[in-house]
Amino acid sequence: MSTAAGSSAAHGAPHLHWSLVVPVKVLARAKTRMAGAAGPHREALALAVAADTVAAALRCDRVRDVIVVTDDPLPAADLAALGARVVPDVPDAGLNPALVYGAGRGRELSPDGGVGALSADLPALRPDDLARASAPRPPCRRRVPDAAGVGTTLYTARPGVPFAPAFGGGSRAAHRSRGAAEILLPGTDSVRRDVDTPDDLRTALALGTGPRTAEVASRLPSLA
Repeated sequence: MSTAAGSSAAHGAPHLHWSLVVPVKVLARAKTRMAGAAGPHREALALAVAADTVAAALRCDRVRDVIVVTDDPLPAADLAALGARVVPDVPDAGLNPALVYGAGRGRELSPDGGVGALSADLPALRPDDLARASAPRPPCRRRVPDAAGVGTTLYTARPGVPFAPAFGGGSRAAHRSRGAAEILLPGTDSVRRDVDTPDDLRTALALGTGPRTAEVASRLPSLA
């Protein structure tokens, strides 16, 4: 590599920033596997988890924008107040079309930036962990698997690269089949620790969740 090329790599890619799309379900349909443990606090828990996730992502120095896709006015208002850009699910055709739509908005806002999809279920997310997991390095499309090793919590595509998320059941394998490289870095457990079940929440609380999740969890007798 020439000196000029090396200088370009050193001073270009390291400054790449991301627009991250966070899909947030209508609260009435969120966290259904937590119904038994959360009871009447289920919707509050779903909102708290999403809020702590978004707040942590916004504090990450590699994140330029967080774009929340939701059709629920309550999280829309709450997450916008944190600094997220909120858009409705215009395609209304499922998770991946919603993510593609949000990523399109991200590329309109920041044509020189990358785009990514981030799970809304990461209440223990740490900004430094997210920065490490999203650090710009080859290849052009990358993914972080969830703690169970079946799903995906973060998927990114660099500028000019097609954004082709494959979230849903077995998304780790689906993203692999689409050529997205897997990123597994020591010490980034908070990026992988999504919360769908009471045991997931206990593990996240042990890692250290954001304040809103911790507050709602303190009201759940099954987690006391």
